[in-house]
This record gives sequence, structure tokens and C-alpha cells, in this order.
Amino acid sequence: MFFPRKDHDGEATYLFFADTQPKGHIPDVIACLATDNPESLDSGFNQSPRPSALLMEHSRGLFSRPGLIGYRIQNGGFVDHTGIEAGAGWSTRFTLDDVAESDDGVIVIRASDHDAELELATEIERMTGGALRIRHTIRNTGTGIYMLERLDVSVPIDPECCEILDFSGRHMNERNPQRHRIQDGDWVREFRRGKPGFDGAVLYAGTPGFGFNTGTVLCLQPAWSGNTELAVCRGSEDGPMAYVGELLLPGEVQLAEGDSYSTPWVVVSASSHGLDPIMQGLHRWERTLPSHPTRQPVTLNVWEAVYMGQNREVLADIARRAASIGVERYVLDDGWFHLRRTDSSGLGDWWIDRDVWPEGLDELIELVHSEGMQFGLWFEPEMVNPDSDLFRRHPEWVMQAGARLPELQRHQLVLDLTNPDASDYVFDAMSAILSHNAIDYVKWDHNRDLLEAGTNQHGGRAAVHAQTVAYYRLLDRLREAFPHVQWESCASGGGRIDLGVVEHVSRFWTSDMTDALSRQRIQRWTTQSIAPEYLGAHVSAPTSHQSGRTYTLAFRAATAAFFGFGIEWDIRQASDDDLRQLSEWIAWYKEQREFLHGGRFFNADVDDDMVMAYGVTAENGSQALLAHVQLDEPKHNRGVRVRIPGLVADAEYSLRWTGPEPAKAALEQLDPFGPLGHRTVTGAYLGSIGVRFPRCNPQTVRLVSVVRR
Repeated sequence: MFFPRKDHDGEATYLFFADTQPKGHIPDVIACLATDNPESLDSGFNQSPRPSALLMEHSRGLFSRPGLIGYRIQNGGFVDHTGIEAGAGWSTRFTLDDVAESDDGVIVIRASDHDAELELATEIERMTGGALRIRHTIRNTGTGIYMLERLDVSVPIDPECCEILDFSGRHMNERNPQRHRIQDGDWVREFRRGKPGFDGAVLYAGTPGFGFNTGTVLCLQPAWSGNTELAVCRGSEDGPMAYVGELLLPGEVQLAEGDSYSTPWVVVSASSHGLDPIMQGLHRWERTLPSHPTRQPVTLNVWEAVYMGQNREVLADIARRAASIGVERYVLDDGWFHLRRTDSSGLGDWWIDRDVWPEGLDELIELVHSEGMQFGLWFEPEMVNPDSDLFRRHPEWVMQAGARLPELQRHQLVLDLTNPDASDYVFDAMSAILSHNAIDYVKWDHNRDLLEAGTNQHGGRAAVHAQTVAYYRLLDRLREAFPHVQWESCASGGGRIDLGVVEHVSRFWTSDMTDALSRQRIQRWTTQSIAPEYLGAHVSAPTSHQSGRTYTLAFRAATAAFFGFGIEWDIRQASDDDLRQLSEWIAWYKEQREFLHGGRFFNADVDDDMVMAYGVTAENGSQALLAHVQLDEPKHNRGVRVRIPGLVADAEYSLRWTGPEPAKAALEQLDPFGPLGHRTVTGAYLGSIGVRFPRCNPQTVRLVSVVRR
């Protein structure tokens, strides 16, 4: 048996199952791979006697990582001096009850263990774009409490895919790729910050040296904004298996009789042509989501212009200048609400500070709208400062593991949204602002980790899972109440970017690092999971506030041009020539926006670490836009060849420079028309041989328009 049924041409991700027996064990997965001909691989014959199921169980002779860890607590039976029996049901042997496949691309595998008094349902869904998503639901059918500690989705890895790619990261330096060789034993990554963090909870396993366009690759990532874990296990008897699930804290999930728990969806993607097909499939799925932005406006955020020093006249001046160069959305960031003169006070007091805004925000909002722009506002709903009216009234509303408060981070504590009173307070406070002010957009920030995140409703019991669910619930409640408002996810930049929250928002703030050179790498690896139109990318000041490095406006603007283009700069300090250039880049972005945010984004494998190349190809292969980025000085003068995928093999194409900045090289004279002059070449030529770019000056970008003749 294989899943899903083939319903379209082209490569997609498939699971191939071993033949099953009624009341036998959970079906083993023979392989998870990408193919365009699944029928030819469907034998049902498992050559290995070892288990390889979507839930791995100790009872089947497994001595590595079990997918389920838990036990039962109840009264009676073999009790100790406390009168409580604890520890039964710790080892399961689920037997198959049913496999049901629906016409809409969903299969449900049901199993039960009558001894452990548990039921298991495993759902597998086909996703638009060719990926699959999988989740388990476990239900306690017995008396007492089942203490769940782990429930992972597991998928076998082809033994030839013996190299792991995952990410490290920190604030302002998200998603740094790192590679490891799979060896015997357990490799485990745990994400315990109450959000995915700056690393990004993503796991790739591929053939050695796999790239953007080469190699066999399997990718797994949880669609979840809380604690998660990734693991790869290989033993002396068992082949490599990938495990993905929610990282549950002690006592966090307690299932009474009849209660159930569902894992986060685990998105599984495979490719026989490197990383890009996985990325492109996810982008196609994201473009079907209800919250997907149909058009990503040019956005100016005033944070790096004024920080918390908000002044009506200054902000009005910035708004007028922004409108004059073509900005479409204006965002007022942190500093507008009660007591908020520094980051040490005010969080939780979501009403306008009349000392700063004696007449309220109406005048600024009306000005912004009169200039033809949307108005956006910053909130950090999940946090509270000890120096706030909210905390003084309700200190019991913060997350804490006991009587003591957690250590402060950024002078903040976490508001316990699992408490209905606290969640209702935030909803009512934000609703009052959104109802009485004509706000089009909310930037939702999240600036600290969930440390000792317990709930006072249950004596300090761990509650990261419940807090994550409560976050989604509050956000969706606000989205339903204010359907005209678009929502951005920010967590000190890219600390909460994942395939769970993407179903709830229309934009991400990719990183607090607005230095263009750093952003080139951060954006490259973030687009592996998230379509470029979601990713806010802003033109910052000439000298970066974060790094101190200075770049030309052309480099800063070209770095932002393929993404959610915006500005993070006090444009009062910009010269007339700066403003002219900015308006030209904005006009170019608007002209190309529909294509940039609707085509197939690609990354080119380039044999030079000092060069990056990426672009967009039309779904029908009629055109492409390519960016060649010289990051720094190379060690040679050979230049590089860049291949452009996705074009029609036998069609002829013309290549022409595009964008406001003329194309230049370091030593060679470029043809003023395009990299190949007036010659035309075939799509096969561009996909196999490619376009040569000579060595160029550091921190410069060349943009090329590729059009079918």
C-alpha cells in the first residue's frame, strides 16, 4: 500500500507501507520518498524484520528511542503505602483496528492496546504542493490518569541519506546551517524556549553533499509554535529513523479517562532533486492558506527611526515622506501605550498613553490614511512588565513554576493566557484599541523565552503546551473579530517562524538584523520553509544599527526586493538622491510584485562561497528573474556559472539587466543589454550550462530578467 493516491503529474512525497494483518501490529513504513511513479514501487514487501512504523514501540524488540513514553496512575490494584498505583501501561503493543482512506486525500490508521487501555489514531494528509503531514492522537480508555511524556511521529530514512542538515541560531543571526554525519546512536535536538527559537526546528537528511538542486533529501518539521524535539536514531540492528514531536514538560499532559492528546502536525517532504523542490512545495501550500497575503504592501516601520521616542510632528513628517516615495503601509512600533518610555515598564497596559499622545492616535492615523497608506500598530500581548498596572492588579496572571517568579528577561514576565481571565483581558484591551482606531495591521511581538512556564491555575504545573494552544486561540479570536486586520508574527525577529503559525498570519518579521549582508543568508534559509512574500525585508539606514557596517542603497534595496519589501530607516535623514533611488526601487518592486510572489522561488548551487544566486521562475516557464549577489571578495577571478531551472527546454530566451541599479563587474566590462548581450539561448542551455557572471565588487547585486522569445 502507498499513500497518497497519485492524482497529478510530477514528483510528490509518498509513504510505502508493508502489508498489514488484521489485529497485527501498526503497519511498517518501507520507505518515504519522492517519485512520479508510485505504482511501480508498491510491493508491500518489507525485506527487513525490524520495525519501522510511524510509532516505534519497545514491545516490538526496539531498544533505541520509543515513540511513546507514558504511564498510568490510579487507585487500587498493586498499590504502595500511598494507596496509589503508578507505572502501569508504560509499554504498549498496539494492534491494528482499521485503515480508512477518504476521497479527499486523508488516511486514518486506528489501533488499540487493551492491556494499556489506550487507543491510537494516526492521520496522514496530502498537502497542496506534494508534501504530507502526519499526526498521532492518543486516547485514554481506562480508569485513572495516563501521564504522557512523549508521543513522536517517526519516519524511516533511506540509509544512503546519511547526512543531516539542521540549524543553529541566535538573536539577529537566525538559521545558520550545520551538517552532521548520521552515526550509530541517538542524535537529538530539543527546543525548550516555548517557541521554535532562532534556530528553527527543521531537519533534513540527505545523500552526502546534497544541495539546492542535487541529492536525495527527506525533510521533517513540526507545524508548532511551542516546545519541540527532533531526533535521528540508528542502531546496530535498526536503520536510521527520524522522530519529530512536541517536547512535553513533566506532568504537562495528564489524560483522564476519555481524554485525548494530538501531536502537532509533522510536515514530511521528500525530493530527489535537492532542497528546492521541498521548498517550492511548501510555498505552494502556503499560497492556498486563507491568511496568505494576496498583495504584500510596501511597509515602513518607524522603529529604527525613533525607537521609543515617539513625537507626533516627527512621525507625521516621516509619514508624508513615506507616502511621497510610494510606501503603502505605515507601522507605529513599540512606545505608544501607558508608561512605555523604556522597555522596563508598561507591557500589559494596552491603552494609549496620553502623556505622549494627548489627543490619541486619531490624527496620525487620519494623516496616514489620507496619504493613501494603511496604518499598523505594535503589540506584545503575551508579555507583562512588573512595572505595569496589570501586574500590580493581577500578579497571579503570570506564568511561574511555584511561589517564586521566573528570572526576568528584557524586564518581562509571561502572561498566562491559559487563564481565561487573562486571555479575555488581552482580547478586550486589544479590541478596544482596534475598535476605536482605524487600524489595518498588527505587528504581534514575543520578546522573551518561556522560562519556568507553569500556571497558577494548577499549582505551577508546566503549561507550555496549553500556552501555545491559548496563543493560537487568542490570535484566531481577534482575527475573527477584526477580519480586515492583517497580522504579523515577530519574536525578537525570527524566533517564531514555523509551519503552525503561518496558518494564522500574513507576514513575519524575519530578523531584528536589518544589515543587508547578514540578511542575505538569513533570508536564504528562512525561505526554505516560508514563501518570500511572508518575510519582511526592510531597507535600513546606510550604516547598520546592529553591525555598524555601511552599504550602498542599491545593495540594501536589492536585498529586500524579492521579499516583503519595506523600510526601517529614518528617511528624514535621507538625501534627495536617496529618496529618488528608494522611490525607483519601490516602483520596480510594485511592478514585479505579482510575479515575485507567485512564481517558483529557487536557489542556485554556486561553486563560490562568496556568491549567492536565487530567483523566481514562472510556473509555465515563460520568464524568470535572477539575482546574482557578490557577498565578498572571492579567492579567484574565474567568476561563476548560475543555472536557471524551470524553463521550457526547447524555448528560446533573452536575458536583460533589470532593476534601478546598472549592472557592473569588478574587472570585466558587462554588455549593457544583458549578461549574454542580444543572444538568445534555450531553456535547456540555461538549466544545464547556465549564465556566467564575472567577479564583481563586494556587496553588490545584479538583477536579470529572463523572457521567452
